[in-house]
Amino acid sequence: MQTIVITGASDGIGAASARQLKAKGYNVVIIGRSREKTEKLAKELDAPSHVADYSRLADVKRLASELKQYHHINVLVNNAGGVMGDRELTEDGFEKTFQVNHLAPFLLTKLLMEQLIESQAKIIQTSSAAANAFGKNFDVEDLNNEKNYAPLKAYGYGKLENILFTRELDRRYQKNGISTVAFHPGVVRSNFASETNHFMRFFYHTPLKYLITISPEKSARMLTALVEGKPGTDWKSGEVYSKGKPMSVAFKDDGTVARELWERSEELVNTVL
Repeated sequence: MQTIVITGASDGIGAASARQLKAKGYNVVIIGRSREKTEKLAKELDAPSHVADYSRLADVKRLASELKQYHHINVLVNNAGGVMGDRELTEDGFEKTFQVNHLAPFLLTKLLMEQLIESQAKIIQTSSAAANAFGKNFDVEDLNNEKNYAPLKAYGYGKLENILFTRELDRRYQKNGISTVAFHPGVVRSNFASETNHFMRFFYHTPLKYLITISPEKSARMLTALVEGKPGTDWKSGEVYSKGKPMSVAFKDDGTVARELWERSEELVNTVL
């Protein structure tokens, strides 16, 4: 029985995919920020769960330690993330959008790497087409989003960082048996944007959302397909997908920026390890 660890699994896409995978017989491990919602879903599915707030890297470290109890992690789904409001620094000193969307999952993946290699794991990032809409002018010198901060710009940068992380993860660890992929889940009806003061919060939390959004269940089928898919046959490691097909990325990188993002991220997490 394969073990699938899903972060951001207490709601939305993560919860829907957890239900789908559990129904197929997988051992699903649910990770969420809200203890109440996480434990409620865990009870529903009779699945193990852990609670972690990605705005606290100490929580990520604790989570990684707790996940050592599983003999194998066959799939790690880095699904947690979101768009924030006014620019805010976490207790670790990093801009919150950057930390929650990229730095925290980067740290978790890094801390679990030995376990993931032993399991020949798949690592999946929930990215977004926002990487194209708002991430074209990404500046690896400004990871804390100090210049001209705007919620959607910071979110787009974070989603592009998910893609760059996927590419560099593939470059560094494919030889060790790791397969990795990112995907755009679509515009999904969920609690997305609940923490922002941007107009998107109004859109996502009124009946307007039914005009162009898809259900979490429909989006989760894309994630579930990647979890069950065979790298090299059903999807290519290091790629980003949308609706089952490779998605073009507006930000052009020959690998230099992806490597620099990795190196800078290592330096940043090392300050709190």
